[in-house]
Amino acid sequence: MAQKQTSGGDGGGGFFTSIAWGLSNFGSVVSKSVNGLLGYEGLEVINPEGGSGDAESEAQKGRWKEEDRDNYWKMMQKYIGSDVTSMVTLPVLIFEPMTMLQRMAELMEYSYLLDLADQCNDPHMRLVYAASWFISLYYAYQRTWKPFNPILGETYEMINHGGITFIAEQVSHHPPMSAAHAENDHFVYDITSKVKTKFLGNSVEVYPLGRTRLTLKRDGVILDLVPPQTKINNLIFGRTWIDSPGEMILTNLTTGDKVVLYFQPCGWFGAGRYEVDGYVYNGDEEPKILMTGKWNEFMNFQPCDLEGEPLPGTKLEEVWRVAGAPENDKFQYTHFGHKVNSFETAPSKLLESDSRLRPDRQALEKGDLSKAAAEKSSLEERQRAEKKMREAKGDEHKPRWFDLSTEISATPWGDLEVYNYNGKYAQHRAAIDGSDNVGGIDIGSTAFNPWQYQDVAAASE
Repeated sequence: MAQKQTSGGDGGGGFFTSIAWGLSNFGSVVSKSVNGLLGYEGLEVINPEGGSGDAESEAQKGRWKEEDRDNYWKMMQKYIGSDVTSMVTLPVLIFEPMTMLQRMAELMEYSYLLDLADQCNDPHMRLVYAASWFISLYYAYQRTWKPFNPILGETYEMINHGGITFIAEQVSHHPPMSAAHAENDHFVYDITSKVKTKFLGNSVEVYPLGRTRLTLKRDGVILDLVPPQTKINNLIFGRTWIDSPGEMILTNLTTGDKVVLYFQPCGWFGAGRYEVDGYVYNGDEEPKILMTGKWNEFMNFQPCDLEGEPLPGTKLEEVWRVAGAPENDKFQYTHFGHKVNSFETAPSKLLESDSRLRPDRQALEKGDLSKAAAEKSSLEERQRAEKKMREAKGDEHKPRWFDLSTEISATPWGDLEVYNYNGKYAQHRAAIDGSDNVGGIDIGSTAFNPWQYQDVAAASE
């Protein structure tokens, strides 16, 4: 049974898509004495799955070699309490072969829920569908591998799914910011994605300073999302895991109706993890529909009275259930995650700035960590070189597909400058698709090229 929540929260919110790595939570601490034995007093040793191993052996698990882990811990101590969004270079061994722009596109997997929301005549059920769509991404975001940070000017395109055209672009390097636009016959989705972090030693808190707008085309309804903050636990010592406790608020800016869902914090040995409960409220803040479920499995709904109790003669009904995922997948990708990472969802004449073409991503996908690390370093060096070149010329980076607006969005974690989709990508795609010489991209011979200056691009070949 859902526990009645009080609606609240102001300002625009970004989205998980705004989240710089896999997300995370507030967690349950198992034993300070174990941390003392390891020599790292105050660090969390947690088993969110409630495994049978003792806490000390759990603390020793992870993907780090002992020497690398200890050296990295010594280096990172000076950053405790700081925002480490773009100030720390991380080793490739904790990465997955996907960029943050691609992770933003993973939200599109269950886009059929938005088609249903657009076609729905009941304004409260419309919010049930839309809220379930936003929740659906959390299953993919429980992955603990870190996606690559996009290079300034990098893009990601996606088609061949639900009639959607999706374009994302890295619009700022300091601070790291991405923008994305997705559209089909039923909805328009726009996001400016930015995060702020706080490094706590063995964990990182992530604050999504993003702005999300979802427009349902039939009635022109505009929805705004404020997600909960998240936390990555056991970053260096122990088994890394992720959670996002707190409120998620989805507001219909047209009518004042809203959804307030509470993500339960993970308790001792995993108690309460994944659970989501809350209500759809009308504009007078009266509960109309209760929602309950688990963000990694399903969401249910049921009409309720003004006290939040189920209406007589009604029953819980399922609105969303997670699709099956590949077994023993190295990076815990979903089937849709693999599609996002493949050229199956790429349009003809793919932009040379597309994430799929990154040589570090491709090397990691093939399991060559040494080459991936070298290619990542090379890309970052070229990004710094281009910045110097741009400063010497007195130029500013100008995104291709998004424009910086004068709007400042207030979020619970700070103000955000907003980038708006400028429509040029639709014109570009129409011109390409209408040309006589369409063809596909030669993946083997096409160099990744997000650079503003061609001499920087030439240096990458």
